[in-house]
Amino acid sequence: MSEIHDLTALEQGEAVRRGELSPLELTEHYLARIERLSDTVGAFVTVTAEQARERARGLALAAVAGPLAGVPTAVKDLNTTAGVRTTFGSATMRDYVPQVSDEVVKSLEAAGTVSLGKTNTPEFGSPCYTEPDVAPPARTPWDLDRTAGGSSGGAAAAVATGLVPFAQGSDGGGSIRIPASCCGLVGLKPSRGVVSSGPMYGDPVGLATSGPIARTVRDTAALLDALAGPRVGDPFWAPPLPAGETHLSWCDREPSRLRVAWFDAPMIADVEIDDECLAASGAAARLLESLGHDVERIEVPLEHDAVATFETCWAVLTALSAVPPEQEQLLRPLTRWLQERGRRVSGPEFGLAVGEARRIAARTLQRLAPYDVVLTPTLARPPALVGELRDDADPARDFANQKAFTPYTSAWNLTGMPAVSLPLHWTPEGLPVGVMLAGRPGEDHRLVALAAQVEDAAPWADRHPPLWNA
Repeated sequence: MSEIHDLTALEQGEAVRRGELSPLELTEHYLARIERLSDTVGAFVTVTAEQARERARGLALAAVAGPLAGVPTAVKDLNTTAGVRTTFGSATMRDYVPQVSDEVVKSLEAAGTVSLGKTNTPEFGSPCYTEPDVAPPARTPWDLDRTAGGSSGGAAAAVATGLVPFAQGSDGGGSIRIPASCCGLVGLKPSRGVVSSGPMYGDPVGLATSGPIARTVRDTAALLDALAGPRVGDPFWAPPLPAGETHLSWCDREPSRLRVAWFDAPMIADVEIDDECLAASGAAARLLESLGHDVERIEVPLEHDAVATFETCWAVLTALSAVPPEQEQLLRPLTRWLQERGRRVSGPEFGLAVGEARRIAARTLQRLAPYDVVLTPTLARPPALVGELRDDADPARDFANQKAFTPYTSAWNLTGMPAVSLPLHWTPEGLPVGVMLAGRPGEDHRLVALAAQVEDAAPWADRHPPLWNA
């Protein structure tokens, strides 16, 4: 007999509309699973059980329309939520309760979803692993000795363990796609400007954006529809889809014959790529060819100098996460090291770095202009062990370890391209290995259509980790 969490988010929304399930029934089911399993996988920092029940009861009375109305979800602990503790993954913010919700939270509320709390993230969302001081480490439910990735590690662990059907994450250098690969999920970083970053606008470089993490492409597309749309004052924005179209509707549109650029050489680190990751991208290339697309091997399109520029911008952005001097001793060693590095960058140097980032992005996009899609592995190897990448004694080594683990993802943050990690491969030991597809800027809908075609040809949604039935 199937359980409620076996249903996709869209199936749960349909059950609510038909009166087969109530928002409160869904909420209680997931809250019970969170109580049993959240700490095991490090999914949640804060659980808002009573607020969720009150919200679910109100939705049942209001009969909110929409494909996701009444469906439970969660918010990453980097997104401010009015009246809910938001720690940003840091002991320095352990008791912070914001007075306003950001536009992502408002969009989730407008879609009729029920937030069950705040999902785990590393300090200020910086590392590609999730091991903060305010919560247990986020672990992939496929192997509890291994990381769920970061910085949306808690969100991915929650979805993969069946604690929520889907969740919002954010991605400034791979932070949606890395956990998706580690947890056997779909993780989509939208194009720059598709999802508003208001009202804080904390990333003047334009690297970061919120996006969906889910088990299926269709759930991913539905959540993207809920999140998408510019707000007045946004510094970056992408044009919305034409009236009557949604990203979800594009899942049912056969993509035209596409020209796919494929490479698996690492972009930002001189590192050997694991054979399983190479096998995953090779199998994906063959699958795309079998679906009628033209796949062409190319050289790495990102120039080597881009790494230094990205690191300068990343360090300055970390330095913007300032805390009172008396609390700086509570910061993690990596955060302190990055902040000190960022503070050494002068204003003119930062301005030049942002300008160079724009030029690097333009040159990369020009090299990729003949292609509709880019195919690479998502990561350099399967999920790392918890604690393996982190090095508190040597933050520089920690940062180098992260680059070696994630040599593909950050390039598309520089270019602003949409990119999705798909769970197309598992190792003989049963570890998930993601494959990444990136599309042209602003063509998220076409990327979603291709991802849905791939999923239909090689479905994965019925594959679950051991904790799924716990």
